[in-house]
Amino acid sequence: MKSLIKIGVVFGAALLMTSCFNKSQPNYQYFPNMYEPVGYEAYQEVNGVPFGGFESKMEAQIPAEGSIKRGWLPYEYDNTNEGYEAAKAELLNPIQPTEENLAAGKELYGIYCAVCHGNKGDGQGTLAKREKFLGIPKYNDPARGITEGSIYHVIMYGKNNMGSHANQLDIEERWQVVQYVLKLKAELK
Repeated sequence: MKSLIKIGVVFGAALLMTSCFNKSQPNYQYFPNMYEPVGYEAYQEVNGVPFGGFESKMEAQIPAEGSIKRGWLPYEYDNTNEGYEAAKAELLNPIQPTEENLAAGKELYGIYCAVCHGNKGDGQGTLAKREKFLGIPKYNDPARGITEGSIYHVIMYGKNNMGSHANQLDIEERWQVVQYVLKLKAELK
């Protein structure tokens, strides 16, 4: 009789332990989000977030007016002829004229500028020689009178047939190109 009770207890315990077992999931989950991740939808509506004393329905929001994207500085001159003239007269290069900056400017000039403006700044780049763009003036053209500010402004916004290079060059790289263009201008004289 005692052996029947022992067999019944062991059988009952085994039945109890296996009845809660699921082969697709482990028995104990110490970090359940590792096994069953919570999926978050991008731009989902979030209800009940307290905001300014009322419950809001928050989604992806437009940035606050006047906010500035990280890593970007506003450029205070407009893309107009007046903005060009103001930049030409007022804007000065904030980075020091070092050999490293000139070398970086030369490399960037070779990538972005030389194809039109030529390696010497004489307006005889590959595209000018192939007559894809005509009338690219020399940097030392007295009618242009280029300055640090005018070069930077044209890189920023573009002018005439030249498009903006603001997406290709960050602020420091633009000023490095400006230094190299002024060096080419001095060598053309």
